[in-house]
Amino acid sequence: MRLTCAFTFLSYPCSNVRSVAKTARPIFRCAECGHEVAKWFGRCPECQAWGSIEERGTASVTRVVAGAPTSAARPIGEVDIESARALSTGVSEFDRVLGGGLVPGAVVLLAGEPGVGKSTLLLETAHRWAESHGRCLYVTGEESAGQVRLRAERTGNLHPEMYLAAESELSALLGQVDQVKPSMLIVDSIQTMSTVSVEGVPGGVTQVRTVASGLIAMAKERGLPVVLVGHVTKDGSVAGPRVLEHLVDVVLQFEGDRHSSLRLLRGIKNRYGAADEVGCFELRDDGIACVPDPSGLFLTRREKAVEGTCVTVIVEGKRPMLGEVQALVAKTNLPAPRRAVSGLDSARISMALAVLEKRGKVNLFQKDVFTATVGGMRLVEPAADLAVVLAVASAEREIALPADLVVLGEVGLAGEIRRVNGVGKRLSEAARLGFKKALVPPDHGPLPDGVRALVAHDLVSALEVLGLNRRRSSKGGDGKGDDKGDGGTGDD
Repeated sequence: MRLTCAFTFLSYPCSNVRSVAKTARPIFRCAECGHEVAKWFGRCPECQAWGSIEERGTASVTRVVAGAPTSAARPIGEVDIESARALSTGVSEFDRVLGGGLVPGAVVLLAGEPGVGKSTLLLETAHRWAESHGRCLYVTGEESAGQVRLRAERTGNLHPEMYLAAESELSALLGQVDQVKPSMLIVDSIQTMSTVSVEGVPGGVTQVRTVASGLIAMAKERGLPVVLVGHVTKDGSVAGPRVLEHLVDVVLQFEGDRHSSLRLLRGIKNRYGAADEVGCFELRDDGIACVPDPSGLFLTRREKAVEGTCVTVIVEGKRPMLGEVQALVAKTNLPAPRRAVSGLDSARISMALAVLEKRGKVNLFQKDVFTATVGGMRLVEPAADLAVVLAVASAEREIALPADLVVLGEVGLAGEIRRVNGVGKRLSEAARLGFKKALVPPDHGPLPDGVRALVAHDLVSALEVLGLNRRRSSKGGDGKGDDKGDGGTGDD
């Protein structure tokens, strides 16, 4: 009995020691994405980054007790919605992507590459907001106040109700908000802000998460709309921890080609509207301007039809836009012909060319094929498959497509042409711009007035309808000349 008691007495402190060791165990966190793991790894299991796991203190066990609620719960029908009405920013394309405007207390994250025009867009937004809703505070952490003042003067965005501050510390930023009492806050950028309450360099995972959480809490408490500028990584995603995109209400991507003045604002996440809307802007020397009708930017107006060109209609968000696909086919002596792509999905183009050669009997052996879009448009929608295929066939057969023709359809590996969504909306946009004929798949639905449908069930019938099943005769005949060197005709 004495031995048993001694054993029991000795085992009790041991269990306490194990409990203390468990609570004081160190934790490890990824410096790239903020993912926490129980032990060190050479590669983060969340973002797959090498050498990013770092020890971050020790884990502590805390117990949460019930506290007094900040506000009483009410039936959902009694909740006031007037305070959540969107207010227009005065920039029409910005409002389109936001879902009507800025909601009081909403936090918007605007990301984009350096030099794409984020600050110019936000200066224009701040100017329009100050004109219609009152005081706006622009906090810059990357530039001095004088540099921002010069840009605002160059773009004509000066207003007495626009306030400018150069701060990089969270407490100083909140002090500026208390002093100015703005109706909108712009922070450029979130990666340059820091706080002394946590360790880490500005732009790090811990700093970005803490600063963003503080700004979001302030925005919700005061009903103040906040726009945060975010950096992007080399692959185009938002820099910083992934949790930053989950914390904010709206995530927008501002993108554009450096060699083009066109800029697109895409919605990635939106709690107050559609998350797939697109706004179009034109970057000018004197600022930025909205482009309410961007279809004309992606078309080349010619007096007569040209070989190797085809027009299609894509849908960006809820907006149909016309785009032109151009193709060039040239003979080559290289053992591996080139397949160059610009503005299109290279993998999808490779499949389309294989279908064209196999099902459409268009010979692309020992021939370079170049495909591109006009105006820097990015065409990745399957609805553009048929336009790409016909543009290549037109270039190879040396036969121009009708100038008033628009093409819609997805091409399958068996050569079939599949129906796409929103045919009526797409063709209505084409009819508005003067197109009178449309090559469409079966079951296309009702067509707008003034548009005649050319129905094609598969790739062979599409080539036959447009006369691309045979090469144009070099002798000036009826278009049925001999072409023994090519892969046959679409009738074979």
